[in-house]
Amino acid sequence: MEFQEVVVRYRQLDKIVELVPGEYLVATRKLYHHEDYLRDHFPLFPVMPGVMMLEALYQASMWLVSATENYAASLLTLDEVRNVKFADFMEPGQELTVRVEWVKSDDKSVTLKASGMRGDVTAVSGRLVVGKRNLGSEQGEDSLSNVDEFARDAMRKEVAKLLAGNTTR
Repeated sequence: MEFQEVVVRYRQLDKIVELVPGEYLVATRKLYHHEDYLRDHFPLFPVMPGVMMLEALYQASMWLVSATENYAASLLTLDEVRNVKFADFMEPGQELTVRVEWVKSDDKSVTLKASGMRGDVTAVSGRLVVGKRNLGSEQGEDSLSNVDEFARDAMRKEVAKLLAGNTTR
């Protein structure tokens, strides 16, 4: 079975600035005028939708879990969001600095504390529970182990790009 290279269409992080496995990750995301969803959200006052800010927190959490556990899980899911607060807008030209901190974990999930800052102002914050799974073992099919390995390899490449700041919009 041959797989194509993964292209992340809705990447919500531009660069991982700091990564300490098992502890925390800091990443940045600059909002650009030409992003698709800004035409509709909102035409006269373009701002980053709250769901996209939450996605940035999830993606940072996902990369921290992956790096901490040496990409053991091929599928990381956003299982729960607790106490999420949207406190400020993100407008084109502004940069969101995302910080996620490891709180606790077990065999099936990791709980993280996450926040997105615009300068000194908190734009979004909450606690996220990220589920850890492998398709092959979950489905009981060895045939999916190739998919698991492909996903792990794609995650390693994506983290390498983010650490190097080699992302484009």
